Amino acid sequence: MLIDLIRNYYGYHFTINRKIWDTCISELTDEQFLEETEYGVGSVRDQVVHMMSVDNAWFGDLIGEAFIAHMDPAHYPNRDIIRKTWDEVEKKMRNILKNLNDDLLVKPFPGSEGAFNHGQMLLHVVNHGTDHRAQLLKMLHAYGIETFPQDYIFFALDRM
Repeated sequence: MLIDLIRNYYGYHFTINRKIWDTCISELTDEQFLEETEYGVGSVRDQVVHMMSVDNAWFGDLIGEAFIAHMDPAHYPNRDIIRKTWDEVEKKMRNILKNLNDDLLVKPFPGSEGAFNHGQMLLHVVNHGTDHRAQLLKMLHAYGIETFPQDYIFFALDRM
């Protein structure tokens, strides 16, 4: 039952990531996409690469993969490569989520010395994404791009 709630929460995570990409990032020029800023983790590109990198690393840990180093934005020179990679990361995450069960959620997360469990880690990843999306939306707004609220409740209400 709880795993269904977490899957729904990830539906929100994936939907909002795609909405930002499709309605906001797509409006940037290539120069704006790559321009270094003092906010967030660098350029819009760097922010997006960081977001997909963290999702990939946490979910790799979830299935027992050795730690995956953060993706280097320099290896993602354009939006097509980033979008393709982000789609692959999302697909990996969806496949993992499909096979999880409620029993796993209460088990300690490996390497945390019992400080947190798998369920907490799964909530953390979406929370981390929300933080970085807020940064990203601010960056996009500074370029004159019309942004939108990313609240979970709006996602939930849209599905009623």
